[in-house]
Amino acid sequence: MEGKMPRWVDKRWAEMPPGADNPLDMALQARDRETLKMVADALRHREVLLAFQPVVSSADPQRVAFYEGLVRVLDASGRVIPARDFIAAVETTETGRILDCVALEMGLNTLRRLPGLRLSINMSARSIGYPRWMASLRRGLQRDPTLGERLILEITERSAVTVPELVVTFMSDLQRKGICFALDDFGAGFTSFRYLRDFFFDILKIDGQFTRGIHHDADNQVLVKALLAIGRQFDMFTVAGNVEARADALWLAQAGVDCQQGYFHAAPTVSPLWGAEGNRATG
Repeated sequence: MEGKMPRWVDKRWAEMPPGADNPLDMALQARDRETLKMVADALRHREVLLAFQPVVSSADPQRVAFYEGLVRVLDASGRVIPARDFIAAVETTETGRILDCVALEMGLNTLRRLPGLRLSINMSARSIGYPRWMASLRRGLQRDPTLGERLILEITERSAVTVPELVVTFMSDLQRKGICFALDDFGAGFTSFRYLRDFFFDILKIDGQFTRGIHHDADNQVLVKALLAIGRQFDMFTVAGNVEARADALWLAQAGVDCQQGYFHAAPTVSPLWGAEGNRATG
């Protein structure tokens, strides 16, 4: 009959869960549910660890300024799953808050074992005020007050601007304890410009979409120079992310980027030179 939807279409639409407007939405929601379950299972079984990637000086790439501890989970088969494959699905959930807590706890344990190390750990602004996260930080600093001077907390631009007033107060309180803050993925959204005078980030990490292939991309060269000028204006240490080629590394060094991070210099590893002992969730 003209105008009548095929029977299979009727059935699929009838079976769609709330919030799904079409079969593609339904498939994406199913994928996110599976991802959320994988991460929750990894947390429950303590199959969470950090992969360490150095941030090196542009002037002397053999000199490591600090390491970033990137959270990883193991799936049911034991494969190491990078954050990019699951963070979007968990970021706004309770599982995301627990993951931030575990990453911080592992980072503090690593700093305590290695007195000469400086380490950055990622967190979402949504974890500010989360009881376990604050308790873990407080406990770590009580055990060793010097940890704060070697801890860097990275907050993405997108996350920071969701609750800017809360981020400003949070940063101010912890900076008094010696903790530094990095604004990660800077330039990805351009929404944080109006908050820069209030945030007082110590480190600005330029988003990798601008640094990949920059040696031959005139548009990105202009944009990165503008981002560097912003960093200098606000007295922020600058880091170029996702540096993957020698020509890009040379261009960034000549442009005045303080430090670089990416596969050209070193890949993240769960077995760093100092050993992987303790590099796993224990709480």
